[in-house]
Parts: sequence; C-alpha cells; structure tokens
Amino acid sequence: QVQLVESGGGEVQAGGSLRLSCAASGIIFSLNVMGWYRQAPGKQRELVAHITSTHMTNYADFVKGRFAISRDNAKNTVYLQMNSLKPEDTAVYYCVANYQGSYRWGQGTQVTVSS
Repeated sequence: QVQLVESGGGEVQAGGSLRLSCAASGIIFSLNVMGWYRQAPGKQRELVAHITSTHMTNYADFVKGRFAISRDNAKNTVYLQMNSLKPEDTAVYYCVANYQGSYRWGQGTQVTVSS
C-alpha cells in the first residue's frame, strides 16, 4: 500500500519560513521522481518543484530562489524548504511520487501565509 504523508504545514507571517516533509512507504523511493504541487482556492493545481532520483531539481519560476527541494533516500523522505514566504504562497501543498508516469499523491498539507 502506497502512502505519502506530508507534514510541516502551518501558518506563518510573510517573510517567514516553513519546511515541509513527505514520508513515503510502499514504493521504491529511490526510483521515483518526487515532487511538490500546490493548489490555492479557486485555482488549478500547479507544480512547485521536483527532484529526480539523481537529485536533479526543477522549480517553478514563482519559487526560484526562495524554495529548495531535497530528498533523503535512506529515510524515504522528500523535503521542501520554503523561505521568504508570500501571501500568494498560501495553498494546500501536495507531495507526489512519479514512477515512469504513474503518479501517487499525498493528502496535502495547508500552508497559510499572512500579510
């Protein structure tokens, strides 16, 4: 049974930081491209960042220079360090595991940035 469990969300003031974690089980973690998506109210879900099995990373333009994705294959965990948060970063953040085009999603964690 595949499980992706996110943690680390919460409320923070603009300019603050949060670190999201996603612990995976039921998959061969090291073979998966891991990523973070987000969905704000009334908006479509969008890619935030992803990291390949060889630690190559890709970021959406709106988070470049502020967010950093990393993974620890020994712990089956992917992280998203979010700095310089803005109110427009408010959304539910989802962890995703992608193995050869097959996507598995976590339940999401709420991030709220107040101005």
